[in-house]
Amino acid sequence: MLSLHTNNAALSAQNSINRTQGSLSTSMTRLSTGYRINSSMDDAAGLQIATRLKAQTSGMAVAMRNTQNSTSMLQTAEGALDEVSNMVVRMKDLATQAADASSTAADKTAMQSEYDALGKELSNVMNNTTFGGAKLLVGGTIAGPMTFQIGSSTSEKMTVNLNADMTALNDAIDDTTATYTAPGATGTELTLTANASIDLLSTALASIGTVRSALGASANRLEHVYNNLSNISTNSKAATGRIMDVDFAAESSKMTTSQMLLQAGTAMLKQSNSMSSMVMSLLQ
Repeated sequence: MLSLHTNNAALSAQNSINRTQGSLSTSMTRLSTGYRINSSMDDAAGLQIATRLKAQTSGMAVAMRNTQNSTSMLQTAEGALDEVSNMVVRMKDLATQAADASSTAADKTAMQSEYDALGKELSNVMNNTTFGGAKLLVGGTIAGPMTFQIGSSTSEKMTVNLNADMTALNDAIDDTTATYTAPGATGTELTLTANASIDLLSTALASIGTVRSALGASANRLEHVYNNLSNISTNSKAATGRIMDVDFAAESSKMTTSQMLLQAGTAMLKQSNSMSSMVMSLLQ
């Protein structure tokens, strides 16, 4: 039907051009940002899933740093106890030598002097070893319950409690030398009770080994936690990318199609607008 008031062909062409322009604008936005989803209008469900995955991945990244920091803390404590173990071994050697009949009173006095110095250093290491400004051993972090946040949710935590083992270790070292709790004192462990000191030092060594073993096991567990978090994080990021990232090949092809359709639609709109002039030819 020819009409001056309504040009159906032109309206149809305009509608097609509007849709094509919208598609072209979407493609250009995606190609310029690199994301398939730039607003919830693009994919409401996909955006919700991707946001949840991003939050999980971000939390895991923090948890991974937590495990590394915690491992470093445990290694610091274990390294300090390694030195404590070396000193106690030397003290045991001195006690064993002093207990022999070949050691004179002067020998024992000399050995006691070294023994006392080692006791003072034991006190220094046990009381002053720190990590990040906080004490670790006696009265410190290792001596109480420790909770490690190893995931992005409240349920993902790891608890280690070495309180009983640390108390036993501190008491065992205290029993071996007077200078441990009273650095200014002079001990008599080698001059009077060298043989008895051997057993006390053996007990201290066993206590040190117990704590070091627990620290090593906890550090190994944290390493496994880190590896698992790394695996989950990698796959979560990949899933987020599949949802959010644009396929440049497919989107470029779609943009080219939209551009061609826009050109064709514009040409057809021009043609449809000329149809109204045909009405005038009927009136001539």
